[in-house]
Amino acid sequence: MPRDHKQSDWVDLKDDELLDMRFCDLGLKLAESPVQPCVEQLYQELADKGLKFRPHCWFGEEWFSPDGIPGIGIPFFLAHKRLRQLEQRMMFEVEGGTYHSCMKLLRHEAGHAIDSAWRLHKRKPWQRLFGDFRRPYPDYYSPRPGSKNYVLHLDWWYAQSHPAEDFAETFAVWLKPGSNWQRDYAQWPAVKKLNYVDELMCSLYGRTAPVRCRQQVEPVSRLNKTLREHYQQRRQSYGIDVPELFDVELRRLFSAQPAGSKGRRTAAALLRRLQPTLCKMCARWTGEYPYAIAQIMQEMILRCRALRLYVDRDEEEVKLDVAIFISVQTLNYLHHVRHRIPM
Repeated sequence: MPRDHKQSDWVDLKDDELLDMRFCDLGLKLAESPVQPCVEQLYQELADKGLKFRPHCWFGEEWFSPDGIPGIGIPFFLAHKRLRQLEQRMMFEVEGGTYHSCMKLLRHEAGHAIDSAWRLHKRKPWQRLFGDFRRPYPDYYSPRPGSKNYVLHLDWWYAQSHPAEDFAETFAVWLKPGSNWQRDYAQWPAVKKLNYVDELMCSLYGRTAPVRCRQQVEPVSRLNKTLREHYQQRRQSYGIDVPELFDVELRRLFSAQPAGSKGRRTAAALLRRLQPTLCKMCARWTGEYPYAIAQIMQEMILRCRALRLYVDRDEEEVKLDVAIFISVQTLNYLHHVRHRIPM
């Protein structure tokens, strides 16, 4: 049975100690968390559109809205600053960690939830515009960045991954306060989907959803898994095999000889300090997960230390060159080995 823990029991634990905590022992409560105002904002946005729909929310391991259940699972690490710190250390990003990004994800998941609440994907016009909802999700997808058949909301052209995601992304663009989608997408074929969503939501004004299930799927309050087990699974899922990094390229980026006070800075130390920034930057450029980028950077740090390389140029210049190098290495890997973006 889960123990009745309070946050004060674990917020001051060291990372290794916190990782051995079970989810069910964290005592997380959505109503007492920093994410609750975002949920209230989502409800307000739905009300402003004339929709009575209020998806129920709970803390799970990740962002998701289960098929057939009009609710939203919110990742546990948004429950507390201490858990966000751990997420950053383990995965090199906090998905939904800012108000802006959290609202984007909530609007997206609300699209899935409202689809479940009214079984919208069973309608013929939905299927003609978005495709077959029953199509299996791919392990990876190959986006077309230049396509105007899809809206742009979440990163990595996520609307292109599956018909269900296409609808959720379109709904999110429609729902966002102040969104001028009529103008922004006027010359895009995707505007047909937005117009359909607009008409569809108008037909739901003031109505009660036929599916009102309040089930919570895999809430952390009932998970006996430890945080360590969780992160081991996630890192294995999101990681890539680190491509070989040629020493000659590292010697081009850095110097083997200290040159004055600037040159005394080691390349390994600089890369270690810039790692969070470069992971985020290169992930956006390449469409790869920050954790995968971090693996490449970790290999670079180890090789720079072994080769005893130093920084002998302006830091911003080095930062840009390193970012380009990492991105090229990642894109070469994706092109020759996978060339697809993971789901």
